[in-house]
Amino acid sequence: MKLDSTTCYQALLTHDPRFDGVFFVGVSSTRIYCRTVCTKNCTFFMSAAAAEQAGYRPCLRCRPELAPGTAKVDAISRLAIAVARRIEDGALAEMSVTELSEEMGVSERHLRRVVETEFGVSPIELAQTQRLLLAKRLLTDTQLPITEIAFASGFASVRRFNALFLERYRLNPTQLRRARKSNLSVDEESICCELSYRPPFDWVSLIRFLSARTAGGAEVVINNSPSTDSGARAETISNSSCYARTARFGEHVGWICVSPSKTKNAVDVKVSISLSRALMPVLTGVKRLFDLNADPHQIGTHLGTLAITYPGLRVPGAFDSFEIALRAILGQQVTVKAATTLMTRFVQKFGEPIETPFEQLKYITPNAQKVSALALEDIVSIGVTRARAASIIALAKALASRQIVLDRAFDPDQTMSALKELPGIGDWTAHYVAMRAMNWPDAFPHSDLGIRKALNETNNSRVLAMAEKWRPWRSYAAMHLWKKLEVGP
Repeated sequence: MKLDSTTCYQALLTHDPRFDGVFFVGVSSTRIYCRTVCTKNCTFFMSAAAAEQAGYRPCLRCRPELAPGTAKVDAISRLAIAVARRIEDGALAEMSVTELSEEMGVSERHLRRVVETEFGVSPIELAQTQRLLLAKRLLTDTQLPITEIAFASGFASVRRFNALFLERYRLNPTQLRRARKSNLSVDEESICCELSYRPPFDWVSLIRFLSARTAGGAEVVINNSPSTDSGARAETISNSSCYARTARFGEHVGWICVSPSKTKNAVDVKVSISLSRALMPVLTGVKRLFDLNADPHQIGTHLGTLAITYPGLRVPGAFDSFEIALRAILGQQVTVKAATTLMTRFVQKFGEPIETPFEQLKYITPNAQKVSALALEDIVSIGVTRARAASIIALAKALASRQIVLDRAFDPDQTMSALKELPGIGDWTAHYVAMRAMNWPDAFPHSDLGIRKALNETNNSRVLAMAEKWRPWRSYAAMHLWKKLEVGP
């Protein structure tokens, strides 16, 4: 959508949810910035950080920290969004901007330029705003001690947290906590957050896709409907179903559980208290997995009749990029059920045991470093062919050494080419990995049998030609084509 002054004012007057999180509104009379679904009397900002730099503080009513993010496909925006994602993961708490630019493969000057162009602030200012907004969310929605909130939000000291909070928001953390809802429930085992999305959102289709592909022991889809048992089968998936999994971020291990909100355009995320200091990357991972930053109106308008039946269909992303890439190799030329069986065996043999409140969650998926050290025979022993075992080890070594990085900041065509240089990885696998592990919206595994069947076409060249009209949203087109047949890899 083109953002000019007329479009912004129309969005503001109608409280159009399609623009929620796309830009923010500064109210000059109060010096507060809001979401487009809230306010009047305004100046427009392309990011919360830009509004704060201009001297505005976040609205306590509409809560800008809950607005959905953006998903863009041009090269400059792609890099800026990827940098913001790494900052959300806490990168600038561990490294300098120079080191971050080296990781991204660009100069520091270029990194600063694209971030300032996209968000109107420097990388450091963007990091400060993201930390403060997460802290504001935790102060409002949880019972965590203020000291724990400071560290969970990425601050190195409580003193720095208190000072910056007071400087930006004109109140200290204790004052904000006193103003929170008095009926907030106490849960000493987990942290509860909500993540917004732009409607429509087809929760049932997304959760059914994930349910058919869960790695037993590390993931589970649970149907909370009273008429069925807890191990939700694909045919019983409903709006009451939730997704739970184990997770590791550095030395922090734990679990998450995601379910649809009953009252808002949001998902409710419950995170084990053991992951509190990794909360920023945890929430980023949930956004990627559930494709919460998508703009379904923009995508649906472009796809036309293909998207009419399921306008809220999302592309399931990756909470763990290596996990999805591993799954893609195990899924080569076998059924979804067979690939899921192999993935379950892999996790249960090589994963790390963990205790959770979910009886189905007992392991953490092994990371690339651990898998790269496995012997070929170790992987063959679970029923994987030697050729695929060799592909898995080669992939793990490439990711562990950062020879290949599965991140949308990097050119997807170059990444797919690098993947195809590994043994046993062809065009289909590379596109599937780009589609899910890199959240690349224009991947298209055109040789897929289901896609060809849905298009009633057997010639790969003609399938590609037919898909040209769907650029740059071919990943969504693939999901709609699979949905027509209720199939997919």
